[in-house]
Amino acid sequence: MDTLNLLITLLALALVIGAVVVMRSGQARAHDQAQRLSDAQAELTGRLAQMGEAQATAQTQINMTLEQRLDAVSKRIGDGLNHHTEKTDKTMSNLHERLAVIDAAQKNLTNLSEQVVGLQDILSNKQERGAFGEVQLNNLVSSILPPSAFEFQATLSNGKRADCLLKLPNPPGPIIVDAKFPLESYRALLAAKDEAARVQTSRTFSADIKKHVHAIAERYIIPGETAESALMFLPSEAVYAELHTNFLNVVDDSYRQKVWIVSPTTLMATLNTIRAVLKDVTMREQAGLIQSEVLKLLEDVGRMEKRVSNLDNHFAQAVKDIAEIQISSAKVSKRGERIQDIELGEGNSDDQIDPPRLVPLPGGKE
Repeated sequence: MDTLNLLITLLALALVIGAVVVMRSGQARAHDQAQRLSDAQAELTGRLAQMGEAQATAQTQINMTLEQRLDAVSKRIGDGLNHHTEKTDKTMSNLHERLAVIDAAQKNLTNLSEQVVGLQDILSNKQERGAFGEVQLNNLVSSILPPSAFEFQATLSNGKRADCLLKLPNPPGPIIVDAKFPLESYRALLAAKDEAARVQTSRTFSADIKKHVHAIAERYIIPGETAESALMFLPSEAVYAELHTNFLNVVDDSYRQKVWIVSPTTLMATLNTIRAVLKDVTMREQAGLIQSEVLKLLEDVGRMEKRVSNLDNHFAQAVKDIAEIQISSAKVSKRGERIQDIELGEGNSDDQIDPPRLVPLPGGKE
């Protein structure tokens, strides 16, 4: 038991000694490690200081670069904003101008729509539609022919009143122009949707035109008073085109009744032809007067030549008289000189002075 205790004690002592040795060896290594750590920390501190300086320098450079770039970006942004502002101002100015133009155009469209509505109201009334055709006819005639070549609302011998009377010489004589506007039947013709409606409206339109043609031929063609033909004025080119495209039988019927259907365009051409005819007639009427005036002018020229000849003779006689006066004046001067010589000369006062001898001038004058 004592041996066992001794062994245990020795073993514990050995363990303690080993632990002390190990502890001292660990402290030495720890001291080395601490020294190494201190050196590494010092090196790390130096490197961190260097890195801090480098970072501060880099940061300063970066700040300078950023400031330069920010200045450049600010300048670009400012220039861009100024340019954009100027462009925006210009765009807004153009927009205002265009809006003003649009407003003016809208006002014109409004006025035009009102006029169209007014025209529709006029055309919807038969009497007002007739007045519209007469006004258009009056404007065309008044703008082309002289006032003496036409008469509006002329009353004929049969008591009928014509819209316009064109005063042409015989032949052909005065021509009547009457305005007609078959708008209802034409609109119905355009509104026809099927063949049956088309046939029916075509018949109505054709009948209306024939009725107007017959009325004009019966009222405004008077033998011995008017020309053998008359004009029916359609104040619509569309109606005229439809008539001459799809209703040639109606046009042929108007020819047979000597009623010529005209539109604003064809009436204008007709009026220009009439103006040329009237001008030619006027020139022919004035030809006799012109010839008489030319003969009188020749007589005046003959009298003027005779009077010029007389004046020339008077001038010749005046020249001759002046020459004779000069001769007489010279002789008077010579006689005066002789008288002066006698008064100043020496000699007996009782001496006789021979009178001067008078030399007769041509024509018995001295």
